[in-house]
Amino acid sequence: MTHLQGKTVIIPGASRPIGRAIARKFAGKGATLILPVYDWPESISEMEEEFTAAGYNFRIFPTDLRKKNAVQQLSEFIDSQTGSIRFLINNIERGGMPVVHGSYDLPHNADQWDIEFETTVKAKWLLFHHLFPLLQKETGGAVVNISSIAGITGRSGPASVFFNDGYSAANRAIESFTETWARQAAPAVRVNELVLGLIQGRHGEGTRGWANLSGHEKQAIYDNILLGRTGFAEEVANTVYFLAVEATYITGASLRMDGGFILGGSKVPPMPTGIL
Repeated sequence: MTHLQGKTVIIPGASRPIGRAIARKFAGKGATLILPVYDWPESISEMEEEFTAAGYNFRIFPTDLRKKNAVQQLSEFIDSQTGSIRFLINNIERGGMPVVHGSYDLPHNADQWDIEFETTVKAKWLLFHHLFPLLQKETGGAVVNISSIAGITGRSGPASVFFNDGYSAANRAIESFTETWARQAAPAVRVNELVLGLIQGRHGEGTRGWANLSGHEKQAIYDNILLGRTGFAEEVANTVYFLAVEATYITGASLRMDGGFILGGSKVPPMPTGIL
């Protein structure tokens, strides 16, 4: 299927599991991928090999999206390559898992708070701010901000082992961005938020944090998810695609995709017999 032929989509974080699945989804529909990359060199090389073999139309742009000048250079690069943007998938964040990194007070975490805010909040803002003129060149475009249920739970409950205080606070800010940008970008560009729960490769199976949990801790998480499992990256990609391409009358909305984790902490008890 090639109905996105000639349309440009920006996907930071595409070397990692969720970003990779999103990139595959859009590339499979014929879109041109612009992929900002920064760290994870082995993952970047693996992604490049896979996408080249698949015949995807993509361009990799090494950059630090926390820096204003770097994002401005990205905007100029995109302008020179494709001239406009149809979709911005704001898939950029960084959070230190307490189960892996421990307290902010530890010496190796001296910069962790700043990294969490600069990546999760500032980089998202810089991308939207500097790429918005390119988004405005087309009608029917969309932005999808990807965030975490950490912004709802904070460092509490069975998933607290994954969500640091700064990471949680940073994710709470994304709903404000989403609503403000939806007002700013309307009617030509829609802006929505996808709030993710525990996904395999991102706070779920396949991460160092998950591998470090005890069997009891893992079961407590499963018990708190109404659907009884963590999510798949492909499920996230399908939902991102829906919000970006198909949800043509949705803007300014936050969709929670957590398998019912937030609701799972409150069970529905049997109906009381009453006293009458």
